[in-house]
Amino acid sequence: MAAKFLNKRPKHLNLLKITQPLPAIVSIMHRISGVLLFFPGIPVTLFCLQMMLGSPESFEALQATLQSPGMKVMLLFFAWFCLHHLCAGIRYLALDMHYGIALEQARTTSKWVLVISILLTLSMGVILW
Repeated sequence: MAAKFLNKRPKHLNLLKITQPLPAIVSIMHRISGVLLFFPGIPVTLFCLQMMLGSPESFEALQATLQSPGMKVMLLFFAWFCLHHLCAGIRYLALDMHYGIALEQARTTSKWVLVISILLTLSMGVILW
């Protein structure tokens, strides 16, 4: 009986060839953005807050650091993590209330999450630069 089940298992599972639907990609990105907001996000934010409130010299040093182009790009990524996590979280709250459960609605709201988070990030980039 075990030999019958062994023949039905996949022989070579190539994870790079498997395509995920858009709602799954948004879900994975929501989890990744949550992890990135938690681990490097909270300590870096607390460090920046400490520098802002420490002394006028440390505040000026923080301002000078944040003016570099590399730090502005990192701030844009951090803004995208926050905005994507917020938009996807609102989508999941709506799904928990049974709005948008149908497949086509789930795909549409996934597209909207990506579009809105990218547009908000671009507007933050315009303000930042």
